[in-house]
Amino acid sequence: MDSRLLQRSLSSVRALIGLQLVSRLFTFVLNQGLVRLASPRAYGTIAVQFELLTSTILFLSREGIRNGLLRVWPQKRKDMQSDKGLQAAQCANLAAVPILLGIPITLLTVITYVYTASEDARQQPHFHLALLIYSFAAVVELCSEPMHNRAMGEGRTSIRVRAEALGISSKTIVAYLALLYDSRLGGQKLTLPAFALGQLAYAVVVFVMYVMEMPDSRLWPKRLRLGSSEFVRVVDNSLALYSPSGSRQSLRYKWLAEFFDPTIFHLSLTMTLQSIVKHFLTEGDKFLVSYWSPLKDQGGYAIAVNYGSLIARIVLQPIEEMCRVYFSRVLTLSTDTEQRNSGDESITDTALKQASDAIATLLSIQVTFSVLVVTFGSLYLPIVMQVLLPSQYLSTSAPRVLSAWVWYIPFLAINGGLEAFHSSTATPDDLRKQSWWMLGYSSLYIVSAISFYRFGFGDASLVYANIVNLSARILYTIPFTLHFFGKRMNSATSILVDVFPDWRFLVATAVSYVVISLNESKQDVMELSSRRAWLSVPVLLHFSLGIGLGLVCMVTWWITAGRRMITRMKSKAE
Repeated sequence: MDSRLLQRSLSSVRALIGLQLVSRLFTFVLNQGLVRLASPRAYGTIAVQFELLTSTILFLSREGIRNGLLRVWPQKRKDMQSDKGLQAAQCANLAAVPILLGIPITLLTVITYVYTASEDARQQPHFHLALLIYSFAAVVELCSEPMHNRAMGEGRTSIRVRAEALGISSKTIVAYLALLYDSRLGGQKLTLPAFALGQLAYAVVVFVMYVMEMPDSRLWPKRLRLGSSEFVRVVDNSLALYSPSGSRQSLRYKWLAEFFDPTIFHLSLTMTLQSIVKHFLTEGDKFLVSYWSPLKDQGGYAIAVNYGSLIARIVLQPIEEMCRVYFSRVLTLSTDTEQRNSGDESITDTALKQASDAIATLLSIQVTFSVLVVTFGSLYLPIVMQVLLPSQYLSTSAPRVLSAWVWYIPFLAINGGLEAFHSSTATPDDLRKQSWWMLGYSSLYIVSAISFYRFGFGDASLVYANIVNLSARILYTIPFTLHFFGKRMNSATSILVDVFPDWRFLVATAVSYVVISLNESKQDVMELSSRRAWLSVPVLLHFSLGIGLGLVCMVTWWITAGRRMITRMKSKAE
């Protein structure tokens, strides 16, 4: 096991968070102009329906392949030079599969959307042109997959950071300039094509950046050479595992083995099939809001989710992605195909201890972070919304949805780390078992959403339904994690020992909540903020009070737990 793996993973997390922070702050400023130039109706079409179309194409085409490749991409180690060439070629072939999947998935998704889109959406100017551009942009983005998977597999995160940073910036600038041009023409006839051109700019820029960094990458699977003894051994092992000799199925697997490692191909296929259900759970709110709500409220919901998910995109998403890379590497059973096929588990005690400490530390930080978000977010968000939301969106569902997001973020954080561990360590049998549970999660999500709607929560019902859904998924992955370490180590209970915050930190946050609430009532801060008197002395003092108490809570956490935790992580990374 690479002793510097944890250090590289932490560096990758910092780089990705830095990318998200800089790019999101830059685009946040431009987005303030975008949402003011676009009507809620047009923004709802773009940010809910077209974004759902794009995410469906991308997720179904590439998610399973990405997760499968993270487990097996060959590392630069001296003890595996004989296998490295074959394994690298197999991985490169598999990395090109999303392009092949993407074309039929794009056609099917676009045809389905055209027939199911509402009349209100289709009547908008240049609707079909924008749809065509979005679809083409998705295919172009999939062409970057072979290089993206190679960069992630080889740990070259900096390539991805540069490509996506420039892509996100280009997307926002192109859309903003197109909308600005449209506004000077005296109408909003080019709103949909403007956003579509921004999406295309992102896809093209990312692809070009990857090609410049990895010009030798191929976009099409290539038949492997039949001459090497290693290749013959891999094919024979795969045939013995999957099909009887001489059968038609045997011939099919032999043909398959000429391009891919059959074991990883079938694991990726299982993950791809599972991603259908997982995609609905991830994007279920957009499916339902596009069906239930008028376009104006879809725009309000979209802008609320856009702002609410800033923390998720800046902090949580990079952590989850690097957790997948880290756990896939540190808990790799074997790089040898024969051992993988036979199920020989050869994880070292050092790797298990390192992984268990990592997930315990991650969960502890996420729980602490969640307490702070709920405590201070619920108090200050109603005031901040008066600044963030354009006036035309204050009458939509945006305020209620944003308020619900404060409670959603903690569940999103905890579930992300646990599911990253599950996807990195689950066997095909584990994945099939989880697929059945995901069908139950889907039913639970739909029932919860309908129930919350009937109780009058409006579009915020979708956020609360997601909380119920994520709670069920967390309750599934916690026992899996404990069982994984429990059967390989003497005890797995140490994972849960340090997860919950120290009582002194909880007292500090509770006192902060009470003090801020009393000050808000005394100074009548909400009344002042609703009149947009944000720079008045009472409002500024109220924010200063929150910053001061927030620092007190952070210092309390650092003294009681944080310092010891960070020191332990640094010692393991050295």
